[in-house]
This record gives sequence, structure tokens and C-alpha cells, in this order.
Amino acid sequence: MIQEVIKRAGEIIKKNSGEGTYCSISLIDLDGYPTTSTITASQSDGINWITFCTGLGGTRTNRIDNCNRASICFNADDYNITLVGTMEIITDSDVRKEMWYNGLYNHFSGPEDPNYCVLRFITKRYNLLVDWKEASGNL
Repeated sequence: MIQEVIKRAGEIIKKNSGEGTYCSISLIDLDGYPTTSTITASQSDGINWITFCTGLGGTRTNRIDNCNRASICFNADDYNITLVGTMEIITDSDVRKEMWYNGLYNHFSGPEDPNYCVLRFITKRYNLLVDWKEASGNL
């Protein structure tokens, strides 16, 4: 049953990635307090990793430089997917092109924009409620 819940959570994350979708991201701020904001997931591999697109030198990347621990939450009336892990900042041009979606033109000139970067979240542990079934554990 746990593998079924994990698989279904991955499907929900994929469905809720890309332009017009949002999830919550929590990072530790520069004073050591947790902060939560909304962000659009770009792509994912089940619950294993999720990518996000943002700007270099902004609040998020400064927080990640200071402390790379993070939590991601996707939720709706019939699911709550909470993931805890680490975040890395990626500036590789191939990865930036691969993760690009059209909604980013509102913030950047294109995937070559020097201020654009990708955040990759790697899940360490999960707490899932999907289709009224629960699962928690470590990856």
C-alpha cells in the first residue's frame, strides 16, 4: 500500500507542475526562522525530486545559500503531500533550458537570462495523505 500512495503522490505532483499551478515551499530565513511562500514546480520525478525556477540573488537563493534544508507541500481537499529534504541551486544552461516553461517570460527574458536559475529539491522524507490513505517514511 505504501508504494501505491507514493506512486499516486508522484502523479499528483506531476499534474500540479507547470504554468498556472502552485505549491508551498518552506525555507529557513537568514535569522533562522522558517518561511513559507508559493512557487510553481517545473518538473519532477515522482516524489524523489522536484525542480523550480527562480532568480539568482533573490530571497530564495540567499536562503538556500545559508541553509539548504527545505520542505515542499502540495495540498487540496483530497490530498496533502509534504516532503522534507534539501535544495540545490543549478545554473547549468542545459538544465535551465530543460526546466523552462512559457510562464517564466513574465520574469525572465528567456532560458539564457543570467538571473534565471533552477532549484532542485531532493526528498529525504515524506508524509503523504492521498485518497485518504497515509504513508510516511524516508527515501
